Amino acid sequence: MASFNLTPSDHSTLILMGIPGLEAAHVWISIPFSMFYDIGLLGNVTVLYVVGKEQTLHKPMYLLIYMLALTDISTSTSVVPKALCIFWFNLKDITMGGCLTQMFFLHAASVMHSAVLVTMAFDRYLAICNPLRYDTILTNARIAKLGLVGLIRAVLFILPMPLLLSRQPFCANRIIPHTHCDHMAVAKMSCGDITANRMYGLVIALVVIGFDLMLIALSYGLIIRAVLRISSKKAHQKALNTCTAHICVILTSYTPSLFSFVTHRFGQGITPHIHIILANLYFLIPPLLNPIIYGVKTKELCDRVGKYTCKM
Repeated sequence: MASFNLTPSDHSTLILMGIPGLEAAHVWISIPFSMFYDIGLLGNVTVLYVVGKEQTLHKPMYLLIYMLALTDISTSTSVVPKALCIFWFNLKDITMGGCLTQMFFLHAASVMHSAVLVTMAFDRYLAICNPLRYDTILTNARIAKLGLVGLIRAVLFILPMPLLLSRQPFCANRIIPHTHCDHMAVAKMSCGDITANRMYGLVIALVVIGFDLMLIALSYGLIIRAVLRISSKKAHQKALNTCTAHICVILTSYTPSLFSFVTHRFGQGITPHIHIILANLYFLIPPLLNPIIYGVKTKELCDRVGKYTCKM
């Protein structure tokens, strides 16, 4: 009962401010937000439909693209619709439960997204370094199991974040200077000690981004070593071309999140609206670009998308 009294805001309403300092430009900012979101949603839904419909695409690589599209839709949909409500209708209210739920889903989807990128790197490693055993090692059933492991990891890693925050005392300040319920933005509203929240957020970011990037780097190190052993330049180019799409997706996915993470914790001299814009780029840019990258770079997927587009 005592712990319940420490959290008077459990059933109260919080205020999401959007982008402080740029309130007058919210309507204009909403134009690229809605455009990027709509195009990204259309692209990812198209990928889901085509891969789900075409039996010939029920292969490990395309199932991973399918999973990537799901995580892209989840991350952007967790944030953008509420942000647009703030920009268009000035609907800034959100309940504490709604805020913690949004936080869980957007961070869990981000961790799952990273797990899919690691699995894709392993897929490319097997395809280039061990092609004869590719079909026996990386079966559809194994991809499904790896996806399940990634999902369980995401839930276990992220669930403590809202649970820790739900135990924090929130006093008079219920204004969140952000477009969404980012973990640290909500934690800073607390009038209690948020050291555990800070440390947990930092550890999760370092473990997920650091460990996953290390595994991806290891995979590509082995790929480069295998490619350098091939004497044919044509074979070199073919092998590297199979990795181009994945490398582009890694750059579009990790770069905004790394910039956001660094500026949020170490960029005290950077104005708040820059922090918020950088944070939102992670939810807008990868879902927009990833379907385009795989649509252009993956001929089989491109052909199937073209076939269904022509039927419409």
